[in-house]
Formats: sequence, structure tokens, C-alpha cells
Amino acid sequence: MELQVSLHTLDAFATAFWKQAGGTTVFLFHGAMGAGKTTLIATLCQARGVQDQVSSPTFSIINEYAYTGHGVLKKLYHIDLYRLNSEAEVVQAGVEDAVYSGALCFVEWPEKAPHLFDERAVHVLVEPVSETERRVIIMTQEAFNRRPVVESF
Repeated sequence: MELQVSLHTLDAFATAFWKQAGGTTVFLFHGAMGAGKTTLIATLCQARGVQDQVSSPTFSIINEYAYTGHGVLKKLYHIDLYRLNSEAEVVQAGVEDAVYSGALCFVEWPEKAPHLFDERAVHVLVEPVSETERRVIIMTQEAFNRRPVVESF
């Protein structure tokens, strides 16, 4: 699925995203610094019912949020691997526990720990088109592995 997204269409993007997500729990966000990954994730969290202010976990590595799904309080993790440099740091930060918890997980900079993610993870590629628009491509692990390498991702 490929979408053009602007600040004015974020809510429509979130609605389309959740309709397509099915039972997927791990979403891997790729894109250059400042591409809009955190903005998209914040919108997706809001659409899921997260009441807290969603912010980048660049320094905390993992932000945990709560939302209610089917009358049950559930967890959602927003993970940023940008500052991690080794598999040991990934494990020590608790990333592996969050990813395998069964909770919703949004992971920025997943290329820092590709071994953590299996074929069930969905990749979300974010590319600036203009100052106010982004191209968002959502694909399976298989499609991600087959894609031509594009430098901006």
C-alpha cells in the first residue's frame, strides 16, 4: 500500500492504516532523520486511543503507552533504536522483551537490529515528497526484502 500523506490527511492515513493492519503487532518505520516517522506514529497512537502525549523515544529508547481495546487496557510500545550500537545494547534496553510481548510496537530505525524482527513485521517506509507531504509505503517483510535499494530509505 502506498499513500501520499500531508498534515491535513493524517487522520485519514491512520484510519486506512488500522483497517489494513489486521492482527499485525510489530511495525518497522524507515526513513531519514526528520522524515516524519514520529509524527505518523503519534497519529497512529491517537487513532488507537492513546491519551498521553506521544513523543520521540530517542533518549529513553522505549516509550510505553496505554490504550483500551475491546474493553481491555493494553500496552503499546514506541521504540527508537537510533542511539543503540550493538545487540547487547538492544537486549539491555529491553527492546527484545517489548517486541516479543505481543503488544503493539512501533520501531524507528529497525535496521539497527534486523535480527529481532520476523516475517510478521510490517515495514513502513517514509519519504519526504515536499515540505508538507510524505510518501508512505507499507509492505510485508517479503516485499521489503525484494525491494530495490533506494538511498533515501
